Amino acid sequence: MQQEVLHLNYNEFNELESYEFDEPEEISTVIEGFFQPEDIEKNMAIKKLNFTLCIMLIVLIAITTVSYYFASANEMTLNDLSKETMIYNYENTDLENKLDKLKSFNNVDTSMQKNNILTKAKQVIEVPEVNSTTSVNNNTVDSKKIFNWSVGY
Repeated sequence: MQQEVLHLNYNEFNELESYEFDEPEEISTVIEGFFQPEDIEKNMAIKKLNFTLCIMLIVLIAITTVSYYFASANEMTLNDLSKETMIYNYENTDLENKLDKLKSFNNVDTSMQKNNILTKAKQVIEVPEVNSTTSVNNNTVDSKKIFNWSVGY
């Protein structure tokens, strides 16, 4: 069966020319050689497997991102708690120093009461004011006076 094929072509004067010719009955192949037949089922299985693995990878990336967010949020909370703990430790140290100071004053006071080094006055004596016109010389201090030191001072 022969088919007539009409080819349109323009000549050098831009006039339309048409040619009619018959195609040969045998169609020759352009490339000759041995080619393996294409396995469509195998390609489809590979595409499905690749698609499934891509979906699994995307899900794992999403889970990792969410986990990292929660881990970093927990780390920030731990850092805040650590800072608060450090502040409380410094305050505790300061309060311990004050307590030690008060305890030492209390120890000195109790030891003074036990040893009766200081006695309270039993009676208050009122003295009238003295008018003196003489100047007092502060440079004359008795250097032979012995000062008794008490424990803890």
